[in-house]
Amino acid sequence: MMLLELIIKPDSVLCNAQATSKKHCLEILSELLVRHAPQISTEDIVSRLIERERLGCTGLGQGVAFPHCRIPALHTSVAALIKLSEPVDFDCYDGNPVDIVFGLIVPQDIDATHQASIVSIAELLGDRVLRQNIRAAETSKQLYDSLMESEGSPVVFERITAASPG
Repeated sequence: MMLLELIIKPDSVLCNAQATSKKHCLEILSELLVRHAPQISTEDIVSRLIERERLGCTGLGQGVAFPHCRIPALHTSVAALIKLSEPVDFDCYDGNPVDIVFGLIVPQDIDATHQASIVSIAELLGDRVLRQNIRAAETSKQLYDSLMESEGSPVVFERITAASPG
């Protein structure tokens, strides 16, 4: 069973980050992700996230982006969350700039359960109450706690826990 708390740690969350562009945002995200995947370089993560963005924008709308990519030599999924102090243009389909960025790196060879987890996280990020709580957070601890409290949302989170390998 994969719980959100297993893929994202308190030191992988950053509140009120200052990014000047989408690329800068991906660089900050990579620095957070590498904390729990030290065998991967930040440069490799950034380049793979940028490559993934070229396939299609990972902006979900409503000011939220979900950049994610596959990484060789990674054995377990790792996530990070950033709340930006000022929104940046992320080329989202709805035209809105992004201030909430949830990043995820997954092993190169993902199966249906990893794919289901990606879909469930995207649905979780679509929750209006969670977005409000994230935006209300003033510290990284509050930001992390807001995300972890979302685990109490059984409708969305049930899929992550039920569909993921243990």
